[in-house]
Amino acid sequence: MENWREISEEIVESLLEDGSNPELLYEVEHHFVCEDFNALESAALAAFKLGYDVEEPAELELEEGGTIWGFDVVVECELNADAIMEDVDKLVAIAEQNKVEYDGWGTYFQD
Repeated sequence: MENWREISEEIVESLLEDGSNPELLYEVEHHFVCEDFNALESAALAAFKLGYDVEEPAELELEEGGTIWGFDVVVECELNADAIMEDVDKLVAIAEQNKVEYDGWGTYFQD
């Protein structure tokens, strides 16, 4: 978890240094991936039951070839590492319980 905190702080800091508006709410996408569709579906259902907005699972092509399943959980929140980490903590736990990979989060620059 310490690694996710460092990554989260770096992402937030980079966006703010680039001039992204700190007063807006951001759409933060948390990424999940797994080779096993059933495990991924279980993780999506668990996130949904906790009240998260869960996007439809999709088959994704890997750079080195092959495919994997993935979905995103979308959360609207402040551009604040502590606020984002509250969701990361919950979502990593869901990933571990369902044997899928939490693949980080991302958001977009906002003026």
